[in-house]
Amino acid sequence: MRGRLISLALLGALSVGTQALAQEALPLGQSTSSVVLIDTDELFRRTLMGKRISAEFETRARDLQAENERITTALTAEEKSLTERRPTMDPVAFRKEAAEFDTRVQGIRRARDAAIASFEAERDAAPRAFLEKIRRIVGDLMLERGAVAVLDQRIVFLSLGSADITNDAVARIDLVLGDGAAPAEGVSPNVDPITEPTPEAVPEQ
Repeated sequence: MRGRLISLALLGALSVGTQALAQEALPLGQSTSSVVLIDTDELFRRTLMGKRISAEFETRARDLQAENERITTALTAEEKSLTERRPTMDPVAFRKEAAEFDTRVQGIRRARDAAIASFEAERDAAPRAFLEKIRRIVGDLMLERGAVAVLDQRIVFLSLGSADITNDAVARIDLVLGDGAAPAEGVSPNVDPITEPTPEAVPEQ
């Protein structure tokens, strides 16, 4: 019972504290803590660059599937032709042609499997590459709100809505990078403002 009373007391304190913070919260989009939150999946789905990347992979997937179907149709027709010609062919010649066909089919299958595996690896890596490209922009938003860390919304159990900067990040990424097809003028995605100090921040020797 005592443990339960303590738990209830802690929950009560948490509720009061949360209400107080909510009353003193800054306008939506501003954070009152040293941590801001972001939904990385939403960034990839909603930004112009994320949409472009997804659309390109969808197109490549359709092209890959169409190519597989074309190759399958051609090989099926060739196999049918070989089968139909078998009665009129010399047995030795047939076995040789059949063996060559089988060897070619196995080679094509390996090549197609490798192409599919390569495509899937690129598609799986795309969200991570996307996050690296937008890291500087998210870092700028973090600093503007006086925060020292950015957490993924999916790992947070409870937070104030003002701590979530996903909408602001989407707008800023679209403004700075557009669809990401070409580097934006004056933007260097490889520069990390958090870990690479500006010249003014470097101590004089």
